Amino acid sequence: SPQPRAAMAARILHRLRHALAGEGGREEPAGGGGDPEDCPESSELEDDTEGLSTRLSGTLSFTSHEDEEDEEEEEDGASEELEEPPQAPGAAAGAEDGGKCWGGELGGLGALSTRRALTPVSRPGTEWGPAAERPGGSLLTRQLQELWRRSRGSLAPQRLLFEVTSASVVSERSSKYVLYTIYLIRSGQFDKAPAAIARRYSDFEQLNRRLRCRFGCDMAGVAFPRKRLRRNFTAETIAKRSRAFEQFLSHLHSIDEIRRSPEFLEFFFLPDLRAAQRLTCTGMYREALATWANAYRLQDRLGVCSSGRFLLTLAGLAVCHQELDQLGEAHGCCEQALQLLEAQGSHPLLGPFLQAHIHLAWKVGKDKRRSEVRLQDLREAGLPLQQQPSLKECLIKEPLE
Repeated sequence: SPQPRAAMAARILHRLRHALAGEGGREEPAGGGGDPEDCPESSELEDDTEGLSTRLSGTLSFTSHEDEEDEEEEEDGASEELEEPPQAPGAAAGAEDGGKCWGGELGGLGALSTRRALTPVSRPGTEWGPAAERPGGSLLTRQLQELWRRSRGSLAPQRLLFEVTSASVVSERSSKYVLYTIYLIRSGQFDKAPAAIARRYSDFEQLNRRLRCRFGCDMAGVAFPRKRLRRNFTAETIAKRSRAFEQFLSHLHSIDEIRRSPEFLEFFFLPDLRAAQRLTCTGMYREALATWANAYRLQDRLGVCSSGRFLLTLAGLAVCHQELDQLGEAHGCCEQALQLLEAQGSHPLLGPFLQAHIHLAWKVGKDKRRSEVRLQDLREAGLPLQQQPSLKECLIKEPLE
């Protein structure tokens, strides 16, 4: 009869319009039934399509293992259950005045800025079997790419962005976990070199506990992903957790007291300072230099370039540059430190920096008279400069708790 035919034609036309608009990746029966397991890779994401389109700041591609799905993260204790964090007030990332969000390119960061790669990484003494892409993985990638394209023009203006650029499955002797690489990006500015950290779920969990102990009221509205019992290494879980960690850090950065707290700041740069100090002590100056440089960039992005940790970072850079016979760069680090110490009458690192600056200025043919005058003033004030440690000795002995 004409009526059923017209109804059928209307349904077909409706489906065709959705398919052409890129919105009909999966049809629902009229009765609202259907088994959610029919398309497990897409169903979880479609439940949160709006959240992904407004908050996801990159795309994800991955390779995975068929047997990873139900494994537990042994070193983290119980496995992780992801709790979808609500968009809390201020969660739109470090929200201060000025600046636009980066679109799809991060200047010198290249393809990493818009393509998130999830690749298995094996530590020494660990073997991996052949990798196979999980069925449905390409569908997930296409969905995320489409959502990213839609969301590029709708992201909130931010001053400092936190972007998970890669998530690597790391296998060690007794544990397996996901290591997230996060870039700190100043919106609206060109960063030739990225400031990056690599953290796992347990690192974020420890930061969350410490901040809740100290800032209970401020942390009440900050969402954090819970643990879950299975499916820790699926693309859906890692994509959602990546977005959740971006939101988590952005929300924390938007709260003044938390943003300035040692717990928050040292989460970013203290591991690098410790690693750089160890490398310097063992004479691995080239590796140490790269780590000191990343700690420098992290502190610069976070706006803590006048702290004692920053002076220690400049000392590390100066020592490593000098050991690598890069005297001009070492001299520049000393000059920057002395500018920061200009207003301070005394500081444990003032004498060592002055002595290093005078020595390096003589080597590179720069003016050293101002530093000599300041050093003479310290002698007349009764400072026993002969007993003062060198810049390298100060660096090695500094406790980094």
